[in-house]
Amino acid sequence: MPGPSGRPAPTEGAVTSQRGRQVTNRTGGDPADHPASAPRPSHDGYRHEAFLFSGDDQFVAGTEPFVRDGLEAGQAVMVAVTRGRTELLRDALGQDACSVDFVEMEQLGANPARIIPAWQAFTDERATDGRPVRGIGEPIWAGRRAEELAECQLHEALLNMAVHPDTPLWLVCPYDVQGLPAGVVEEAHRSHPVVLDIEAHRGSTAYGGAHHVGTMFEEDLPWVDVVVAHRSFSDGDYASVRRDVAAHASSAGLGADRCDDLVLAVHEVAVNSVKYGSGVGELRIWQQDAALVCEVRGRGRIADPMTGRRRPAEEVARGRGLWIANQLCDLVQVRSGPKGTTVRIHTWL
Repeated sequence: MPGPSGRPAPTEGAVTSQRGRQVTNRTGGDPADHPASAPRPSHDGYRHEAFLFSGDDQFVAGTEPFVRDGLEAGQAVMVAVTRGRTELLRDALGQDACSVDFVEMEQLGANPARIIPAWQAFTDERATDGRPVRGIGEPIWAGRRAEELAECQLHEALLNMAVHPDTPLWLVCPYDVQGLPAGVVEEAHRSHPVVLDIEAHRGSTAYGGAHHVGTMFEEDLPWVDVVVAHRSFSDGDYASVRRDVAAHASSAGLGADRCDDLVLAVHEVAVNSVKYGSGVGELRIWQQDAALVCEVRGRGRIADPMTGRRRPAEEVARGRGLWIANQLCDLVQVRSGPKGTTVRIHTWL
């Protein structure tokens, strides 16, 4: 498998530096020069890689060749990184930057559940007739809230099942090891089949695949005791649910539009909780860390962790409530397992 700059993959027992030379790793293998005249490799399936870098220079050194190689091969390239790194890469690419689809990740990924639909739209539009495309996506950066980080890590794991293996998307996810906690970097190894840095490209021995997704999705969210409102509800109580949410949203200082969005989102989730559960649900509301949080719990179980992260087809009713909530609200956390489903909706104050 090629590295981020488009060079051939290492043979078994070796890793490949970005300067094109194979070096022996712990499993053995002979060093071998990479011929400069070797044909430029492409890709005909999905690749999801973590790129570990330290500082601006390494970021540019690892991403600029990857983008240029894609453009030279006639491939569409989408780059969704933080604003500062967007400018770094634009400057490095010069005129070639005009051929790249740049998206500000602070806006796209504010709610991480909106990122996968963006990659799906990109591949639907640009990867026609099996044409390979490339992407760089940076959902995790220093300073994100703890709840955002948790959803970004789930997002990264879900990317392994969100894209069909035959989709010719080569996606590289940068991680700034200089600014991120060690635990975040360790999680990148579990959520990416391949991990690379400025020198080496290797398979991740910690990669968890679908099992890791299941473990994350079934794990309970941290329990919060600072609840200011708590009610059970059934099919005839949706008006009361809406009134509760509207009252707390107004008291928290939300404007009319944001209040309406939150009320609609919680209503949709509450309806799903009753419809697909045992006919009852539970609503809890509180304020914490400059956020208004509305939590809906039910006894039903969501089998597909991608629910709410794919645009539902017109003829499909299931999953529409979570999709709506993700489009309207700042952050939506969903966890579901044998004990039921919890949906926690965060609105930043």
